[in-house]
Amino acid sequence: MESMDYYAILEIRRDASGAEIKKAYRKLAVRYHPDKNPGDTEAEEKFKAINEAYEVLSNDEKRQIYDRYGKEGLERQGAGFHAGSMDDIMDIFNSMFGGGFGGGFSRTSRDPSARYPLDFEIELRLDFHEAVFGVRKSFEIEFKVPCEACEGTGAEGGALETCATCGGQGQVVMRQGFMTFAQECPRCHGAGRIAARKCRTCYGKGYTTQRETVTLEIPAGVDTGNRLRAQGYGNRDKHGRRGDLYVTFFVEEDEHFVRDGNDVYIEVPVFFTQCVLGETITIPSLRGELELHLKPGTRDREQFVFDGEGVADVHSGRRGRLIAQIKMTLPRKLTAKQREALTQLQESFGIESRPHQGVFEQTFKRVKKWFEKREEKGEKD
Repeated sequence: MESMDYYAILEIRRDASGAEIKKAYRKLAVRYHPDKNPGDTEAEEKFKAINEAYEVLSNDEKRQIYDRYGKEGLERQGAGFHAGSMDDIMDIFNSMFGGGFGGGFSRTSRDPSARYPLDFEIELRLDFHEAVFGVRKSFEIEFKVPCEACEGTGAEGGALETCATCGGQGQVVMRQGFMTFAQECPRCHGAGRIAARKCRTCYGKGYTTQRETVTLEIPAGVDTGNRLRAQGYGNRDKHGRRGDLYVTFFVEEDEHFVRDGNDVYIEVPVFFTQCVLGETITIPSLRGELELHLKPGTRDREQFVFDGEGVADVHSGRRGRLIAQIKMTLPRKLTAKQREALTQLQESFGIESRPHQGVFEQTFKRVKKWFEKREEKGEKD
């Protein structure tokens, strides 16, 4: 499992958001948990790999190092691997057993009467230059607030009645062999009370939505998958408190610049005579223009590196490199005069203009001998 891609282990795309990573982790961790697969060493190894992958990909800094340098880069940085967070581990237990172990090992959670989490996540698209240089970005969000008509209860007039399934406890008890488990009540979802009649304003949801314009200062160097926390811009509870908004970025591609971490690549079309003769040309960079010195005999796909001309690291501010890769182009059509000139030029180089002859001369002789031997033996194809 060590050589596997962490994204492949969690069965997600490389541009998966934080929410998608957590969802995939919990799903797989429940499936391969040792308690569900007793004696299955393969499932145990899979479970360990899942935890290792999540430990890296759920951490923005570790994920950035892994995306750029792989697992070896993490080891060089001294980034250790641990199990998932206590919240994630308890979510796995809740998914498997429906709650704490016999009431002695339970998870501290939000108010069970709350109808929605306070934190939420959105994806924000950025143009290439906005991510490279940073930007003050304004955008609209839609967040949840308790329904005023029912005071966030989801019940008409706020009238609630005790849940008959759990007797108001919010939990039901299950026995499996000699073990006892407390499971969230499937009817009231842990609240202990249910609506006598659904609120006609929010249709029983317990909340309505409001729109708001958020303005963020996005630092230079952010990349796809990076996440920014906007404190106090989440959903609002019945006490007036607001959670946090988590903004995950998706950076649009540029027509010419291709980003790889903090490095930027650009393909430079060059006519074949420029490659042969050499020439100094001007190419675009992220911050203006650069002079590219083509030496005589420049090869197709040859790369020229400009240190400090890439993207600024979002943490350290140190800039990466600009890598210019040559794309040699050939003439699409030739006039009679151009063809004659090129023929004369080719002939002036003698055997050097026909390198295949020197390379394959001995090969032709060997192949000829093979057929001569076959003819001597009377063999046919």
